Amino acid sequence: MSIETLKNNLPDYAKDIKLNLSSLANDDSLSEQQKWGSFLASALATGSPIIIRAIEEEVSPHLSDEAIKGVKAAHAIMAMNNVYYRFLGLVENNVYQSMPAGLRMNIIANPGVEKADFELWSLAVSAINACKACINAHEAELLKHDITTKQIQTAVRIASVIQAVASILESEEALS
Repeated sequence: MSIETLKNNLPDYAKDIKLNLSSLANDDSLSEQQKWGSFLASALATGSPIIIRAIEEEVSPHLSDEAIKGVKAAHAIMAMNNVYYRFLGLVENNVYQSMPAGLRMNIIANPGVEKADFELWSLAVSAINACKACINAHEAELLKHDITTKQIQTAVRIASVIQAVASILESEEALS
């Protein structure tokens, strides 16, 4: 399965999503590694096996094994951090903000790929998981690495479209 297959499986009412998927796959504002890593990180964040397999097939010619490992690491650490930091943002008892997280996060300091790419993928996952604290932290770090606001927006656009594709296809499957 590939992006083309995903597009073909989307119903007619999701024409805008199909068009957005095509335009983002052809977008050149990110490097190939940043773009395809954002696609894969977003697919992993959806948790949808159909989406993950389709995107993994699509990105494999564009990403090295090291980059794929970095994408998976970004997804893994954000799966944990997004829950923890979203909790801190939601809980009314402020005592938790002064407590150390007590969670290992070493991969963030040494991701094995370009730091900016790892941050971009982490941002895409955090956008899907709706973690305000992580979104702000990764966006600030990306700006320090001279990633433009347009590039940051592109990664988040990828995340939003991949999430929409997953939601639509899963809903259609449930309704059939």
